[in-house]
Amino acid sequence: MYQSWQELLFLHWRFDPDVIQSTLPDGLTVDTFEGQAYVGVVPFFMRNIRPWWGPRVRGISDFLEINCRTYVIGPDGLPGVWFYSLDTDSRLTVWGARRFYHLPYHLASMSHRHDATSGLVEFSTHRRGTDSEFASRFVYSPDGHPTPADLETLEFFLVERYILFAQSPDGLFWSGAVHHPPYEVSSANVEMWDDSLFPMNSLPRSERQPDHALMCRGVDVDVFSLLPVSN
Repeated sequence: MYQSWQELLFLHWRFDPDVIQSTLPDGLTVDTFEGQAYVGVVPFFMRNIRPWWGPRVRGISDFLEINCRTYVIGPDGLPGVWFYSLDTDSRLTVWGARRFYHLPYHLASMSHRHDATSGLVEFSTHRRGTDSEFASRFVYSPDGHPTPADLETLEFFLVERYILFAQSPDGLFWSGAVHHPPYEVSSANVEMWDDSLFPMNSLPRSERQPDHALMCRGVDVDVFSLLPVSN
């Protein structure tokens, strides 16, 4: 399918690799940069979602999303993303992604305000069925001129990932590829942030500000079907 990801905020915290490894299913190995593992929280806008064979549909093709993720080496030896959770305000996306992509999507109440000129974003989310303490709010804007991340940098390690891994109920691993131009990223002014997704995913709260923050104004993406992973 075709998608457009817009106004992405990449917040990352360093973690002990052993802590992250203990949260992963057997078959995945934590990926590290200079000996550190990272967990990311990424709010963004999903826009113009449509299958390759059809047009966008008003009321369905645009929604909000936030994910909590880490970085892994799959059973096939390839680096990719492992999603602890993905929250969205699209009920259809939750159903479809769980059924066809084996991804841990959750329905959430979400809202946003966006100044297209300055890039300032206010993004609020609260997963349905959870206590009010797990409601989150993010306020952020770009800082500086966006450029692609340089090879072998932390920025490249964190954002330039083109494979996701998922696990079906029978324990089989699947991988899905995404194709897009390199992210053009800049530093981010982050006025408000939250890590309440951590305890909802059996991770300890960071108790500190993010160790790294980037923003991307947008990228167009091709998303491909899942394939079983071979060892």
